[in-house]
Amino acid sequence: MKILWFNWRDIKNPEAGGAEVYTHEIAKRLVEKGYSVTLFTAEFKGCEKEESLDGVKVLRYGGKYTVYAKAKKFYRKNGNRFDVVIDEINTRPFLTPKFVAKEKIIALIHQLAREFWFYETHFPVSIIGYYFLENYWLSHYRSVPTITVSESTKHDLEQLGFKRVFIVRNGLDVKPLDAIPKKSERPTVIFLGRMKRAKKPQDVVEAFRLVKKEVKDAQLWMVGDGYLRRKLKDKAKDVNFFGFVNGKTKVELLRKAWIIAVPGVREGWGQVVTQANACATPAVGYDIPGLRDSIKHEYNGLLVERGDIQTFAEAMVKLLTDEELRLRLSRNAIEWAKRFNWDRSTEEFERVIENVIE
Repeated sequence: MKILWFNWRDIKNPEAGGAEVYTHEIAKRLVEKGYSVTLFTAEFKGCEKEESLDGVKVLRYGGKYTVYAKAKKFYRKNGNRFDVVIDEINTRPFLTPKFVAKEKIIALIHQLAREFWFYETHFPVSIIGYYFLENYWLSHYRSVPTITVSESTKHDLEQLGFKRVFIVRNGLDVKPLDAIPKKSERPTVIFLGRMKRAKKPQDVVEAFRLVKKEVKDAQLWMVGDGYLRRKLKDKAKDVNFFGFVNGKTKVELLRKAWIIAVPGVREGWGQVVTQANACATPAVGYDIPGLRDSIKHEYNGLLVERGDIQTFAEAMVKLLTDEELRLRLSRNAIEWAKRFNWDRSTEEFERVIENVIE
């Protein structure tokens, strides 16, 4: 079967995130199963226009905003070569139901934008996006079979009138440990992710100031890049900012950390939670869509009310100082992480494709 997959970024894009990891891990495994996968995505500085990544044919045309028009143009020239079109929606969709003629369409939506409009766009775009654009765009997909990664997003989509929503959860690119490893000698909190307003890294830095009052020798590792990094670094002189790190270093840091702090306004799943759990590191996160799926309260982490920095800090202090609780959640975290596997996710994804084709 030949699949045409639209997504605004690919795994090599400097701004690639969890959605792009999901796309690549699933797509390359579908190729191994005998599928032909063509990923049409946007260009980025220094990229190759066309290349093969783990058997996936990647075509890069257009930029962040023009890739949608380029995708439509590509389909009109080459649409008869494919059996299935996957429309991966990251805020703005490709609107394939308006131009795909014969092929079956599957939508892939990790999370709704919702609050993101107010954090990552300016007025009046934020108002237009939140109250009109997203609902209008997604209205075209209500009858389109849709894959998502969590119960939270499935619920959101069904509230919008989506009729066929399938959950295919994220896999895991970190091998779960068999036991709790030797942790850092000092109580250590880690943040891992893109430092932008919607991820709320500023909340971690602010909460950590409160943590330090109770746990004097605690330390905070901020891992990742983004437009807020420099501003936060200037304000938090006692915090270690690592910037972007490679996969090996990421795992080493996650294994040494005592807990991972995961704020934010909305997630599809919260992949960093499962990665940390695989390293025997429980999470403290906001009770938001996505994180309430990846964090089971008092099992592999603790959930607190979104935006409540005082309670966020108190939960971190609790895990850092209560060894019995932390060790119990760390052991649970490993067992939780063992449930997730990219091979299993690909099999579930393939079943959706077969279901749709039938």
